Amino acid sequence: MGESVVKDQGLPRLAQPPRPARKLGLLKLLRATRDNSVGTWIDAAFDMEISERRMLWRHIVVANSPEHVRHVMLDNADNYVRSTLSRRLLEPGLGQGLLTTHGATWRRQRRTMAPAFAAKRIAAFAPAMVDAAERLADDWSRVPPTASIDVAEAMSGLTLAIISEAMFSVRVDPEIALIGQAVSTYQAAIRPSIPDLLGFPEWFPRPAVARARKIFAESDRVIRRLIDERRRDGGPDDLLAMLLAVPEDDAPASTKEIRDQVATIFTAGHETTANTLAWTFYLLSQHPADLVRLEDELDRVTGDRPVAAEDVPNLPFTRMVIEESMRLYPPAHTISRQALAPDRIGDIALKKGSSVLIVPWLLHRHRKLWDRPDEFRPERFTPDQVAARPRFAYLPFGAGPHICIGAAFAMTEAILCLATLAKRFRLTMVPGATVEPVGLITLRPRHGLPMRIERR
Repeated sequence: MGESVVKDQGLPRLAQPPRPARKLGLLKLLRATRDNSVGTWIDAAFDMEISERRMLWRHIVVANSPEHVRHVMLDNADNYVRSTLSRRLLEPGLGQGLLTTHGATWRRQRRTMAPAFAAKRIAAFAPAMVDAAERLADDWSRVPPTASIDVAEAMSGLTLAIISEAMFSVRVDPEIALIGQAVSTYQAAIRPSIPDLLGFPEWFPRPAVARARKIFAESDRVIRRLIDERRRDGGPDDLLAMLLAVPEDDAPASTKEIRDQVATIFTAGHETTANTLAWTFYLLSQHPADLVRLEDELDRVTGDRPVAAEDVPNLPFTRMVIEESMRLYPPAHTISRQALAPDRIGDIALKKGSSVLIVPWLLHRHRKLWDRPDEFRPERFTPDQVAARPRFAYLPFGAGPHICIGAAFAMTEAILCLATLAKRFRLTMVPGATVEPVGLITLRPRHGLPMRIERR
């Protein structure tokens, strides 16, 4: 499955999953969704503004225009919570964290975590981001020219190192690596079950839930021990310290609550940025002119010195490259919501319990919103182009009250890591490599990204 990297009339044909020739019947749709949710959409879906699907008891509306997205995520956001299906995928591993709660619990958690992602805090984490990228670059300098590396795996290791230092003020050791391994295994192992896709009731047996909890069992012991030690002995002013701090008028968080937030941050802040960087290196390998422009910007701004946090505002093209990468390969490829009360989106009436899908994989390639949507064109993200585009046409971090709390952290991390590595190396795809995006919890390359490293 998937496409080999080929050239068509001078333009690279970028990797996509095969699109079904026609709308899938229920059984084929169920199988396809479990295998690769972004591979279920027919060609006409990239023109639609709203559509419906039914899976037995489930009524599903696909909102695929900026107007409809705004209605769900901002104007009537209080009526829409994370869907039951989404929670059943996430809760066995992440528990009751910021990604799975809503209402008063979510607001309290958001208020507690907000100081950890303030601009000053992010700037304080920037040196650790650069240092981790420099250590990876040093490792790459020892790779033989004829050897290849899996860049997807390398970026996962890089972002694990960064989130480990930001969260616990420690470099990755075998125990910390257990947390990263649990996140990665959970991503690969967890699929929506047939009962969940069809809307079976809560009491229906779901063996996968028990298997999912076991994935985190060993890493949970590490997390809880780190929490207990920090409570007892104190420690650095890192993300864990911020989670343990008690905001005014709030009761102290339990060890389970802290554990759930740690697991959530590791999943949301580790896997998503890793995938963004991996897809960015893939795209740059297919667009040499854009790569040269990126390198010229890095050389002009940073010269021979290491990249620093102060450089981020002065690297606009580097940012544009990452933003265009997240358009083509959005880490959060599908956003699932559920109506708490009846509503109407366009001409479609929703009952209480109806599901709404907002699919950045579709929206970011919508032919009515983007010129040549399947092409890599970083200039889409110049200030003028961004201002001319509907606000809700581009959702790499979600939107509205539930927009990703770590968006600024992730963008800073991606810019600093890309800049650090691209200053020293060029990466090229191994000839004949098959690249296919697969929609799991995040959007991953199914077969990894085997690439060769060339020193600049």
